[in-house]
Amino acid sequence: MNFQSKLPDVGTTIFTIMSQLATDHKAINLGQGFPDFNPDTELLDHVANAMHQGHNQYPPMAGVVALREAISSKVQALYGHRYDSGTEITVTSGATEGLMASILAFVGSGDEVVLLEPFFDSYIPAIHLAGGVPVPVPLTPPTDQYPLYRIDWQRVRDAINSKTRMLIINFPHNPTGINLQESDLDALEKIVDETGILLLSDEVYEHIVFDGKQHQSLARRPKLAAHAVVISSFGKTYNATGWKIGYCCAPAALSAEIRKVHQFIVFTVPSPMQVGLAAYMQNPKPYLDLSAFYQQKRDKLFEGLKKTRLVPMPSQGTFFLLADYRAISDLPESEFARWLTTEHGVGVIPVSAFYQNPIAPQSNHGFVRFCFAKRDETLDAAIERLARV
Repeated sequence: MNFQSKLPDVGTTIFTIMSQLATDHKAINLGQGFPDFNPDTELLDHVANAMHQGHNQYPPMAGVVALREAISSKVQALYGHRYDSGTEITVTSGATEGLMASILAFVGSGDEVVLLEPFFDSYIPAIHLAGGVPVPVPLTPPTDQYPLYRIDWQRVRDAINSKTRMLIINFPHNPTGINLQESDLDALEKIVDETGILLLSDEVYEHIVFDGKQHQSLARRPKLAAHAVVISSFGKTYNATGWKIGYCCAPAALSAEIRKVHQFIVFTVPSPMQVGLAAYMQNPKPYLDLSAFYQQKRDKLFEGLKKTRLVPMPSQGTFFLLADYRAISDLPESEFARWLTTEHGVGVIPVSAFYQNPIAPQSNHGFVRFCFAKRDETLDAAIERLARV
């Protein structure tokens, strides 16, 4: 059979490879980003009750009304912007489907899409499927004087031209763990003023922000919200990544286009999960307490890594932190990650995997990514192994 692949450069993802390697070598998997513990039993009970109460057939295409209303109320309370639950909020099959639907809705053949590198791995395949052209703008890597990745907004502005359709951002940032500041929102507003560009903001870690800081959602600024699709994830917020439920918030005209694509990708997402989530969201405490819950885990891993030859980097948000391994090895990141997994029994992800060309020298800075969304005993066991490296 003769055909031409639409994604010729896509093979088995690094996450699948490293997870399988961790399984094969009985390694502790701190690579792939999911908790090794269950969601709150109260949430599970709400979902079970929804099933027993008959919420097992197709819900509305855009999502259960009560859930969209709960999302609207939450966003308004946290960020001061009200999205209309009827026309501006769409419940999706995870944030990944929300991203795919949004990119397919607005990016056409030959359109350029600017994105910050390193970036989440689903962005470029989605751009390619839409016929678009990805234009990565690299973040400035950490230095001894400033141990965080940084955004050069002038480089972002310089990458935007008459062919540019969309700018994708992802904060709190996976994989680097950096957050937006007020000055970053100022820079984005200036870019929007000058270009009118559409923004796609991946905010799935919005409730995991550390050290008393606030998440700088694009919904906080009316000018940005008017030009943006804001995406979030119940899986990240409620430790239920396998449920694959997220949502898109956008002005009505943008939401209408996203829904046209969404209905033909999945039509809608599971009824009992939506009904259960709507009930559970009536209490804001679980998502308001999430930052403190994960900050304890971040600090445990950070302090543990300080006792090893790895050098942990600050994490301002997400459930990831990076570590510098250059005191141990000069191997490229992917080779070091494999070595650490097979020889020392701790699975990690090379940061180079989040670059368009993972083997390029400019994609390898000597960092690997650890996920600390794990039970304390899992983290303790991993630290014990790493101390022997």
